[in-house]
Amino acid sequence: MSFYSGFSLKGEEEIFDSFLDRGDLSVSGFSLGAIEAFEYVLNTKDRVDKLQLFSPAFFEDKEKKFKRLQLMFFKKDSDAYIENFLKNIALPSLYDMSKYLQKGSYEELEKLLYYIWDKDKLQELKDRNIQIEVYLGEKDHIINSTLAKEFFIEFATIYFIKNSGHILKIGE
Repeated sequence: MSFYSGFSLKGEEEIFDSFLDRGDLSVSGFSLGAIEAFEYVLNTKDRVDKLQLFSPAFFEDKEKKFKRLQLMFFKKDSDAYIENFLKNIALPSLYDMSKYLQKGSYEELEKLLYYIWDKDKLQELKDRNIQIEVYLGEKDHIINSTLAKEFFIEFATIYFIKNSGHILKIGE
């Protein structure tokens, strides 16, 4: 199994242990890592049977102004931005994400914010008989999980987890 970490994170795959398929032919990713996992599977010649996308970074509904402000705040004080980001990805839980911190770059944040998911490429994976699973938290404070669910539903099995946020932990 290959796992791709989210923005400013490393080692957080243990958070998803109850969902992860640890088979040799599975690829998984969280948030920004979901983009990277998707791109890897799309471009690899290696056999992949399952792609698991945990809270895929989905900002296609956000205006350019929102994205520019995110990048501006990151550039102004990246440490404060990341501290706030770690709290927001945990909501509605109070789970402490600090042990997974690995400071991300401006370029990674920019990729995360401006990435466009391509339905033709998702269909290509489906046509290659790759099982796609998408895990979304009902109370995600980072992405609009309802819109993401509507987008991915024709290509993937969707797991929409009630009372959970971006890291899929249930709120206290």
